Amino acid sequence: MNKMNRTLSAVALAASLAALQGCASPGAAIDKDAQVRAAAEKPAAPKPEEFPDLGSAKWKQGAFPGTDKFQRVRPGMGKDQLRELLGWPHFSEGLWGVREWNYIFHFYTGKGSEHITCQYMVRFNGNELMTGGWWKNPDCALLAQPPMATPIPVSTKLAPPQKVTLNADGLFRFDGASLTDLLPAGRTRLEHLGDELRNNFRSLHYIVVTGHTDRLGGDAYNEALSLERANTVRDLLVQQGLDRKLIRTAGIGKRQPVVSDCEGTQRTPALLQCLQPNRRVELDIAGEQ
Repeated sequence: MNKMNRTLSAVALAASLAALQGCASPGAAIDKDAQVRAAAEKPAAPKPEEFPDLGSAKWKQGAFPGTDKFQRVRPGMGKDQLRELLGWPHFSEGLWGVREWNYIFHFYTGKGSEHITCQYMVRFNGNELMTGGWWKNPDCALLAQPPMATPIPVSTKLAPPQKVTLNADGLFRFDGASLTDLLPAGRTRLEHLGDELRNNFRSLHYIVVTGHTDRLGGDAYNEALSLERANTVRDLLVQQGLDRKLIRTAGIGKRQPVVSDCEGTQRTPALLQCLQPNRRVELDIAGEQ
């Protein structure tokens, strides 16, 4: 082997080693001032189209992470720290100066092996410190960090979480979900609910608004419909003066029916009436009365 060939082989070997190591090179100690600056950057959230296509993932199986991990993820963390919590990114992110990691995470629904797949993106600044983490579907944040009821201190009147169930047929026109689809009686009911929440709670800890549908129609359609209804209820409550940051929304579609013994598949009046309890919007409310 001549000198030129040996040089080329050495370069190829170095490139191969770099490819194997990827972003595994240990990071330097984190400067606390740089960490504070990274945490304060608060960049704009990526748009859905900025997330990579699932089919382009290198590790297509993704992972089932424990929800406790996301409680510890914070802007300002270094790559080594984030890797310890969430593992390797599931897409080919490049070798040097990588500013973005993408993950595929699955969360069980509580029905056997049934699960929901979510995409999570982390971005870093020039110091390789995390500036933020985002879900392609914001409702995945509810699965990753489900709100927990605040323990009731003896010295305060902290109410246990309360559930309010609203009949979707009484809120929206059939198959409707937007503010313009609200029935007059539905709008009035939500306005009264907003007044009750403001007047009956000294402080609110969280509100989770969850939309549900009946089993008629496709899965994707029902999930989108249920989420849009939950978002509309949230938006009207915000118009009533409630803090948007305290309200999370989720669309469950037809996965959690209240009644399951209705016979038939044709959209007849009798079947629609039987399935009516499944078409609902539920609010879980926790706060200090």
